[in-house]
Amino acid sequence: MYVNNVALAQEAYYHTVICNSAEFKNTTINADLRYMVWDSAPKMEPLFLDNSDYDQMVQSGAAFARQFAKNDPVLDMDDSQILKRSGNRSAPGAWCTARKSWFLDPCSQWDDVNVIRPGKPVEKFA
Repeated sequence: MYVNNVALAQEAYYHTVICNSAEFKNTTINADLRYMVWDSAPKMEPLFLDNSDYDQMVQSGAAFARQFAKNDPVLDMDDSQILKRSGNRSAPGAWCTARKSWFLDPCSQWDDVNVIRPGKPVEKFA
């Protein structure tokens, strides 16, 4: 009932459930792993991130960021430099089975996408 009356409930629902769960409440950390730049007082709205925020956003170590204008060039920077994604291809992951070559999309063949195998980037969150 509480979340029913909260603005942007999708940003609080899972945190509320996990932090009030007997199984998980003592294993959570007080961080949402999001990078945001807030407006000046009263700090009610995050500003739109752009290329000028890129270096600080990456150095923050946050796994997520918000908010971005539709089709902003900083999203292309994220795709190419962080996700190593090019063009309209999928972001490479453990589910990609094709061999890497300059002419073949490594994700043109998929393994079972329901099986999660953490890759190297996950180590920094351990």
